[in-house]
Amino acid sequence: MTALQQKLCKSCRKNLTFAAKIAMQANIIIDFDSTFTQVEALEELVNLTVTNLKERKALFQRIKAITDLGMEGKISFNDSLKERLALLTIHRSHIDKLVLRLRKKVSTSFARNKAFFEANKGKVYILSLGFHEFIAPVVADFEVDASHVLANTFVFDENGYVVGFDENNPLAHSKGKSTLLKSMNLDGEIYVIGDSYTDYEAKESGIAHRFYAFTENILRPGILEKADHILPSFDEFLYINQLKMSLSYPKNRIKVLLLENIHAKAVERFKEEGYQVETLSGSPTEEELCEKIQGVSILGIRSKTQLTEKVLSHANRLIAVGAFCIGTNQINLKMAANLGTIAFNAPYSNTRSVVELALGEIIMLMRKIPAMNEKLHTGNWNKSAKDCFEVRGKKLGIVGYGNIGTQLSVLAEALGMEVYYYDVVEKLALGNAKKCNSLQELLKKADVVTLHVDGRKENANFFGAEEFKAMKKGSIFLNLSRGFIVDIPLLVKYLKSGKIAGSGIDVFPYEPYNNQEPFISELRGLENVILTPHIGGSTEEAQQNIAEYVPARIIEYVNTGNTFGAVNFPNIQLPQQKNVHRLIHIHRNVPGILAKINNTLAAHHINIEGQFLKTNEWLGYVITDINKEYSSEVIDALKAIEDTIKFRVLY
Repeated sequence: MTALQQKLCKSCRKNLTFAAKIAMQANIIIDFDSTFTQVEALEELVNLTVTNLKERKALFQRIKAITDLGMEGKISFNDSLKERLALLTIHRSHIDKLVLRLRKKVSTSFARNKAFFEANKGKVYILSLGFHEFIAPVVADFEVDASHVLANTFVFDENGYVVGFDENNPLAHSKGKSTLLKSMNLDGEIYVIGDSYTDYEAKESGIAHRFYAFTENILRPGILEKADHILPSFDEFLYINQLKMSLSYPKNRIKVLLLENIHAKAVERFKEEGYQVETLSGSPTEEELCEKIQGVSILGIRSKTQLTEKVLSHANRLIAVGAFCIGTNQINLKMAANLGTIAFNAPYSNTRSVVELALGEIIMLMRKIPAMNEKLHTGNWNKSAKDCFEVRGKKLGIVGYGNIGTQLSVLAEALGMEVYYYDVVEKLALGNAKKCNSLQELLKKADVVTLHVDGRKENANFFGAEEFKAMKKGSIFLNLSRGFIVDIPLLVKYLKSGKIAGSGIDVFPYEPYNNQEPFISELRGLENVILTPHIGGSTEEAQQNIAEYVPARIIEYVNTGNTFGAVNFPNIQLPQQKNVHRLIHIHRNVPGILAKINNTLAAHHINIEGQFLKTNEWLGYVITDINKEYSSEVIDALKAIEDTIKFRVLY
């Protein structure tokens, strides 16, 4: 970061009013191709004028070769432009169609900040080596007058075909942008926003005071080091210059860290939103994560990463944590809440995958497939039906009748199994499933027992000596929920004795930190046991579902304050914001905070458009929608309320 960037970032939000930020005093010069729009207009013209795909590709190559010659200085820019246009047959009708296409290709961050252009009419210029005929109609939608569009112009024949361009225009020649800007003698400072060296030339020649490299659409590494500031979006320009913007905070400043090979769809979704995204394939150690988490706004983890008190104490900017799995016991939820960090998980997204694994293991264990498979791999042919059974007609006992348990219930019944379930919470039976009033009742009935309980600490050693003794001789035992809930040495004992005929275990009291660490367990080597490395939810479908669900919840929270689905925050599903500023106040759950918030707003004569409050055992969460006319003093007063944890403004 340059000294100028540091200076701007340090002071960019100081002493601002939220009602109306200062007006732009400098002249803003914006490039068109790949800056104001997402595309190169000349390439779009090729697409419009040449319909044959093979001819179009060949034409692109010829145009690129000519462009490269110009960039290398082997031909002049004027000759380069002349030769490229000679390859095209352009009619006025093509330009009309091009304008319609370009209007849909305006860069996202410019499109959402139309209000800025309206407020700064007369201070914005479009400076392009492209052509006035298609640029002026596009930027007119943003209150940029045609006289402020500085570009080349076509020459048409009497039939409306392009036959050339105005060669007297400085922009038709090398260093045209800096030459034209110099001749304009603009009052005040000149800020240039663009993506190429021709945009930087104005700064290099001493005409422009600042050059901003715009990287939302294309990143040209050679130009970045020359910039006074890099703009991943136009929001960044408005933010650092303390100007009114459509967002309360530039999305490009939100840093996301995704660990443990989270599906690429999540990376894509966060990048689409405009966030910075970093990925790591494994799970870092506590010390490593303490360092990596600093400056991170959104953290994505799976089951391996431990978000401990120590790690969270180093999280200086953390807004949200996404657990890209069902469980959240790897997160210190209480401390996260007390720091104002929301946590989301994916309670439904991998349900089907876990259920299918459970069903597959039940069938294989009932048929003694693991033992037969192992024997046959060693050349031992042992064709026998002894102790091999169909699942049809057998009794399945489901312990934990939540999302996974209920879906397993339905599918198992479809296979002809008789389903029983036990849950500490009253649950509605699906299909013909029968509720058991105690765990002991279920264990005495079931031919197959499968555990699907949650990871709360009270469930430690949930299944031990008493439970194993209560099971039927020759029954099957599955644990695809949490490793610490089962006494593994006792399970081994009963497997070896034959009390339990077979077992499928996907989770363990201790699991290797990464794929390089060896797996050590007393269960290894037992022929009647299926061991899987915590892959219940590890299918492409499940991981993609999770990678879509969790980012959606986090992005909605960041954009609107909606906490629906959070595991450590009060759940509020909010209406859409309309012409308001939304104040989000997170505080410790103590009496009187709402009254203090409303007294503060009343003291500043602020009208409340809507308000929502919900609490849990740790937090109070207040959403207040107010009109746009207010000063920064009220924000400082709300932040100063005792027991405030976090405060932010959305608009």
